[in-house]
Amino acid sequence: CNSYKRCGGCNLRHIDYEETLNMKQNVVQNLVNKNLKTKIQVNLTWGMGNPYHYRNKLQFPIGVDKEGNPIIGVFANRTHEIIPVENCMLQSEKANQIAKYILDVINKYKLSVYDEKTGEGLLRHIVIKTGFRTNEAMVIFVMKARARSRIEDIAKDLQGACHDISSIVVNINKKNTNVILGEKNINITGKGYIQDILGDYIFKISPQSFYQVNPVQAESLYNIAIENAGITKDDIVFDLYCGIGTISLFASSYAKKVYGIEIVEQAIEDAKENAKMNKVENVEFIAGDTEVLLADLIDNKKIIPDVVIVDPPRRGLDNNTVNNILKIEPKRVVYISCNPATLMRDLSLLEEKYEIKMIQPVDMFSFTSHEECVAVLKLKESTEK
Repeated sequence: CNSYKRCGGCNLRHIDYEETLNMKQNVVQNLVNKNLKTKIQVNLTWGMGNPYHYRNKLQFPIGVDKEGNPIIGVFANRTHEIIPVENCMLQSEKANQIAKYILDVINKYKLSVYDEKTGEGLLRHIVIKTGFRTNEAMVIFVMKARARSRIEDIAKDLQGACHDISSIVVNINKKNTNVILGEKNINITGKGYIQDILGDYIFKISPQSFYQVNPVQAESLYNIAIENAGITKDDIVFDLYCGIGTISLFASSYAKKVYGIEIVEQAIEDAKENAKMNKVENVEFIAGDTEVLLADLIDNKKIIPDVVIVDPPRRGLDNNTVNNILKIEPKRVVYISCNPATLMRDLSLLEEKYEIKMIQPVDMFSFTSHEECVAVLKLKESTEK
């Protein structure tokens, strides 16, 4: 990779892949040893057969080089200097190719490029989402304002160059912020979303939808979580931080009823459509703050889950959610984590009443230092009513 030394994205690129899996297991094991009373042996990291070109979402900033020519790439490590990238080893090969087409049309139509220092210019980022099983692609132009007639011409050129581009969207972001996407989407061509298949289910993916960026490993991750959750046809399952409903749908075929909670309203709309599309009727999706809605389901609606699945952001679970889990004592808790440090913090609180049965690292982000884990907890027999 020509960009590796300056980019910082693949900070383990120089290490043999099998060794990176060992390193990731060791990181989690050390955290277990330091933070938990239960000195459980962490499983070997679940690796990939082919750890290259696995990402289904590309996000590249757009800027200009010293000669004033538009460039697409990644920010140099710890800076806002853009390094041009032609073939990112993490991104899907299709997304890499579409990014090249986009650079061609930016030059062809002389589309103005956003300048962070002055705040001038229109085009800030490109986001490309691809369906690994469906081959559909969505291009999102993140702009300060819409470029009136040009964007339709650009859309025609892009779809002519790549027939797999089924949707092109303009996302308006006027704020001076590190957050890439703004709140407003303008659909230029196509349905404004793509679909992909994960396991036995079809999922709708919108511009703002959270969908695991490594679909190959996501399928493994969810299967590990569901198979070890021990869900039965009599069980009520809570899926907290459910996103577009991926885990909820995976759990639905095993459970009596699944409740999915997510704060992003667009994700819940997608989740409801995903359930309808897949003809799944025993799931209910609710939009709102997990902390508030969990308390409402328990205290007001008197719905007590047998199994709780959580997949929180990097900051982990809030204290109220941990306390509510300890209060209602579900038989099993499955914790999917993208941050081993906050995972251990939360497990140390839960192990008061729960036996930690398994911690399985899954290599979702090959050749980077990021890692995902599945932890499976069972209510201690002395605690069971």
